[in-house]
Amino acid sequence: MRTASTCLTASPSHNEGATVRSWCRHALRWFAFALCGGAVAVGAGAVTLYVAVERLGPPKLDKVHEVSTIVLDRHDQLLRAFTTTEGRWRLPVVPDKVDERYLAMLMAFEDKRFYSHPGVDARALMRAAWQLVHNGHIVSGGSTLTMQVARLIEGRHERKASAKLKQILRALQLERYLTKQDILALYLRLAPFGGNIEGVRVASLTYFAKEPRRLSIGEAALLVALPQSPESRRPDRRPKTARAARNRVLERMAQAGVISQAEATRAHGEPVPHGRHAFPKFAAHLAETEALAASKKSVHRLTIDRGVQSAEETLAREQAKLRGKKLSVAILAVDHTTNEVIAHVGSAGYLDDKRFGAIDMTTAVRSPGSTLKPFIYGFAFEAWIAHPETLIEDRPVRFGTYAPKNFDDDFHGTVTIREALAQSLNIPAVKVLAAIGPGKLAGRFRRIGVEPAFPDDTAPTLAMALGGVGLTLRDLTTLYASLARSGEAVTLRHRRGVAAPNAAQLLLQGKRQPPAKRVLLPVAAWYVTDILKDAPPPLNAKRGRLAYKTGTSYGYRDAWAVGYDGQHTVAVWVGRPDGAATPGLVCRVAAAPILFDAFARLSQRRKVLSAPPAAALQVANGSDLPPLLKRFREGGRELAQGPYLEPPVHIAFPPDRAELEVALADEAPVLLKASGGVLPLTWLIDGAPIKSDPRARQVAWQPDGRGFAKLSVIDAKGRVDRVTVRLR
Repeated sequence: MRTASTCLTASPSHNEGATVRSWCRHALRWFAFALCGGAVAVGAGAVTLYVAVERLGPPKLDKVHEVSTIVLDRHDQLLRAFTTTEGRWRLPVVPDKVDERYLAMLMAFEDKRFYSHPGVDARALMRAAWQLVHNGHIVSGGSTLTMQVARLIEGRHERKASAKLKQILRALQLERYLTKQDILALYLRLAPFGGNIEGVRVASLTYFAKEPRRLSIGEAALLVALPQSPESRRPDRRPKTARAARNRVLERMAQAGVISQAEATRAHGEPVPHGRHAFPKFAAHLAETEALAASKKSVHRLTIDRGVQSAEETLAREQAKLRGKKLSVAILAVDHTTNEVIAHVGSAGYLDDKRFGAIDMTTAVRSPGSTLKPFIYGFAFEAWIAHPETLIEDRPVRFGTYAPKNFDDDFHGTVTIREALAQSLNIPAVKVLAAIGPGKLAGRFRRIGVEPAFPDDTAPTLAMALGGVGLTLRDLTTLYASLARSGEAVTLRHRRGVAAPNAAQLLLQGKRQPPAKRVLLPVAAWYVTDILKDAPPPLNAKRGRLAYKTGTSYGYRDAWAVGYDGQHTVAVWVGRPDGAATPGLVCRVAAAPILFDAFARLSQRRKVLSAPPAAALQVANGSDLPPLLKRFREGGRELAQGPYLEPPVHIAFPPDRAELEVALADEAPVLLKASGGVLPLTWLIDGAPIKSDPRARQVAWQPDGRGFAKLSVIDAKGRVDRVTVRLR
């Protein structure tokens, strides 16, 4: 019985164990099938996803790589920017140049797992889906920064499921081809901030007038908030909405621990900008010329120093306002030790229409007045027909029909050449030019790259001594920079990285360095410098710190001042761009003070002028000179005999290569002006004469279209002057 009972009692337990084991085997079998099926499904999904990504084709990055053309200074600071072909502001920017607090807020607010997800954040998408089901409307989109970049590349913002799926696929594709830093850089460049503003750098310059390297907490929060709804939150149109959006970002950042609550509270009190700041326009004329000359380049690097440029532009603007409503000021500053242009001020205000601010007066051909006298005397010093202590007569003299007079209509008798140059006497300068020959002086200028402007088929005359020649402010800067380098010719440059090869580089190329061109020999250049450094300075300025010369053109049209120390050369022009006379426009009052102020803003420390060369003849007075140098011999006067040529006919306005805004209507003609020449005058446009008063030196011309036009004027002796202008 015990055995049966035992068997009866053991049998159910045995069956139960078998059942459990059988169930486990079936469960394991089905689990294995499920795993295999899941693996197959996942594999199939991965293949499908891969195929879908490949079918998208490569991302269209050509368009997003188009950025605004920018012009940078010697320290890579922004001088000027231009919109893209689509009229958008989009500047290159890299994460390293953006405030770290802004980047931290951006990640915490937009994409916490940016550096760990593959382009799509599954957790964020699931959260967004649950919020949609639970709330009945979209609470958060679940988009990553990569997905937002994908949408910005496509250029369409759609909320359809198909559009979201395409963003996901494109984001996965971007993560395959680009690094995280590349993707972040694309977002920083393309993110919309309202209107035609794209990218955090443009937004920072537009709303805060500064680069995004260092932002306040409130500024960073505003830049995080704007791209979510750029048009409805534009600070320049809806500042209250922008403030509310910024404050929500601040509160979330405080809750997330990115900033402290105290920092958030302080940032709440920061003002929100109510307008847009204009983009920088430093060295506007030079920057525009450079951008147009190499239009395929997006980045142009100049030798300009933005800090110096800003100071000189402010000086020009302030001084022009003090001197007259239509007067303008141009300033050119160079480092003659490197030949680099460090400040280029083309006018008193690029956007000042009343002063014709869009015309670059550093390249306008004008009469240089007395500024060429140092080179006339320097030529004589070089030829050993004169010395600074040589005596010369300042008395009435006639060259054919030409009888030069001094500015003060007086005569000073016997003076030294040092005194004649220091006082800018006209008669001694003309006498010396007659001895050396105006053609030789003009030829020397041409050999160093300075092209004096004379009317067609007209030879240089003695009028060169008093400004009877056309030069630009850049020409004068080149001449005086050469003088500052002991007479060695310079070639001014404004582009970085284009310096001429030095002797060592030429040697490696198997070439020999050509002999340096000179405007004057070192001894002659030093004699001139020694005289110019003692020129009487403007009121409240110190003597001897600069070697400088001034000049006033005929009819008080142009006032000049050019000077140099041991490192820098600065040239200043004051006048009206339309060539009209300005009574009382005298160089010592109008231009010289600006020159000294320009040097003060350039550098507080003056580098000393060059020491005298060993061959320089230094004497206490003229009696110690060799006999042939004690008194200037005027026998060379015969070299210039012949009828004196009247001032040549010259188109005073508009200047050559000018761009003019015109209205194609009868009530807004362009006023053409001529100076010099012999009446009557005949005006031609593109070779065809126009109706004008032959006894007048100006004519009103009504253009019949836009584009380029060639203007010519012919005087009674058949002499011609021509300019080409662009009508816009």
